[in-house]
Parts: sequence; C-alpha cells; structure tokens
Amino acid sequence: MLAGDLYAFEDLLSDDEAAVVRRVRDFLQAEVVPIANDHWARAEFPSHLIKKYADLEIAGRESSSLLNGWLALEMARADASMATFFGVHAGLAMGSIRMCGSPEQQERWLPGMASFDQVGAFALTEPTGGSDVAAGLRTTARREGDEWVLDGAKRWIGNATFADLIVVWARDEADNQVKGFVVRGDAPGLVATKIENKIALRTVQNADITLTGVRVGEADRLQNANTFKDTAKVLRQTRSGVAWQAVGVMLAAYEIALDYSRTRTQFGRPIAKFQLVQDLLVRMVGNLTGALGMCVRLAQLQDAGQYRDEHSALAKAYCTTRMREVVGWARELLAGNGIVLDYDIGRFVADAEALYSYEGTREINSLIVGRAVTGQSAFV
Repeated sequence: MLAGDLYAFEDLLSDDEAAVVRRVRDFLQAEVVPIANDHWARAEFPSHLIKKYADLEIAGRESSSLLNGWLALEMARADASMATFFGVHAGLAMGSIRMCGSPEQQERWLPGMASFDQVGAFALTEPTGGSDVAAGLRTTARREGDEWVLDGAKRWIGNATFADLIVVWARDEADNQVKGFVVRGDAPGLVATKIENKIALRTVQNADITLTGVRVGEADRLQNANTFKDTAKVLRQTRSGVAWQAVGVMLAAYEIALDYSRTRTQFGRPIAKFQLVQDLLVRMVGNLTGALGMCVRLAQLQDAGQYRDEHSALAKAYCTTRMREVVGWARELLAGNGIVLDYDIGRFVADAEALYSYEGTREINSLIVGRAVTGQSAFV
C-alpha cells in the first residue's frame, strides 16, 4: 500500500492489474529512482533503459483506463521525466496512430513501437503558437502526386532528438485543415535541435524541429486525421494521463516529506510530532486524495464510454494545481534541505512546473470546462 493512498484506491485494480502495477513499481524503484537525480542534473537521457521499458510489455497493450492511469502515476512517482518520455511515446505518438491511422498503418507501426524498436515523438506545438494551435498552426502540407511536402517549425517536442518516428501535424494548403503525418526521424529536411537550459523535466530531450521541404508519402499520412477535431481526440486521452502524472508527483512529494518528518529531529524530537508539520502533511494528503479520486472516476467514465472533453480538462487543471501546492508544502517541510537534489524533492518541485503547463494550461482547460457548463464559449 502506498503511504499516500489513504482511501485505498489501489484496491480497485483487479488482481492481474495489481500484479502489473507491482512489477512496474519494482522496476522503477530498482532501475529509475537510483539514477533519476544524476541524469536530471546532467540533462541526459538514460538510453539504456529503453529496452528495459520494452521488457515491461505495457506499451500498446489492451488495458483498462484505471490501469493505464495508475501506470502513469507510478512512473511520475519515480521520475516525471521518464513518465513524460513514456507518455509521449505510448500516449501521444502511438495514440495518434491507434486513433487516426488506418488498420494497415496500425499494423505497420504499432508492433515495433510497442517493443520500443521504434521510439515515437509527437510534433504539434510551434515556436509562435501553443494554446491557439487549433487555429494558429503554421506548419504547412502541400500535396504533390503521391507525396506531401511539409514546411514549418515545431517546439518543445519530447523524444525528438532520438525518435525514429515523429507524428507531425500540419495544415493542408488545399483545404486549410490540420492533418497528421508519420515522418522518419532521419528524413531529409528535418532537423531536431535539443533545447538547452531547462529548469524542469531536464532528462526529457525536448527539441526545436525545422521542416524544410520534407517529403512524406501519402501512405504515411494518417488516414483518419482530417481536421483538428481528430487531433483533439488524441489530446483528450493524453490530457487525462497528465492528471494521473500529477497525482504521482504528489505521491512522491508526500512520501518524501513524511519520511523526512519521521527522521529529522529538532528540539530533541522528530518534527513529525509538531502540530504545524502534521498540518502540512494533512493538507498534502488531502489534495492527493481528492485528485486521485477524481482520476479514478475519470477512468471509470472513459471505460463506460461517457468521457467528454470537460472531464479530462477539469482533471488536468485541478490535479496539476493541487500538485503545485503539494510540492511547495513538501519543500517547505524540508526547509533548506528541500533545495538540493540529495533529498529528491527539489526535482519534483521543478518538474511540477512543466506538468502544470503542458497538455493545456490551467487557463485553457478552465475555458474548456467553462464552455461545457455554461454553453457559452469564452475563447477568443
């Protein structure tokens, strides 16, 4: 039982699902946690772990939304950077092909991605556009016979420096609609440049991408991605995954603070015996429990086919906001020790800032929910 799972939500997993979670948890504790701070500090990706993720056999498997969410939680609890790596590959890239690809395309790409023989990336965000990407996408696609020519630029593209396949979203010059293309990472005209000097998710290899006359065959255009609404279907699914990641970060922060409170002594006794310290811990576990309960219900709605945009938007906005509070309180509890990597919490404080912003800011997700509850759109 996880220390922060006060209401025993993990018990909702079936026996088989619980066995998968325990196997992944053991792997993360043995392979990821011991190296997380070092790779984060050096902003280097642990490439040797890629095939070990393959051995877990969790990418692309048919699973309940509850299991998928819990796995995202476990990964973020160990290291938000590695959770992001997996989410980009298995969620955004594989999810785009699964939801928007033809049966032939799914058969061609998904098995190799499930085995991590091919690593995926997802290129939507652009240097001058983020929240307005639906209307403001500037990367273009021009059809020439059986090929498409892509021109433009992308930014913040995770995994892009080493990805084998990159799902690129571009606006068709002919009909002005957004379409998806699976582009080889080594395609002529595609250049991925690592973004340096990040203060969050430093292990993730985010890149700026330029596309100059990149040629893609019609066979590599996602056949069921014809408007931005198709792109949004992918984002709705992965946005809920970020909510689960936020819960994982909260769990880690709470566990670090709780353990520290039991071993750190002041005035001759553990600080866990002080009322103000207990108040911080209770605030943390309260945020954590509320957010986890929301994610569990969200997973149930997904599996029941009652899942709407506002459900994932609210979960992402709420959980990441509560996460920011929790990591701040945990850092506060550790005082000066909270700002060095030796005690782990500093990494989670920094990484929380990225989770708070990606997959839709709190403001944009709030407007999605606001539109749903009022029936009125407040978007510009």
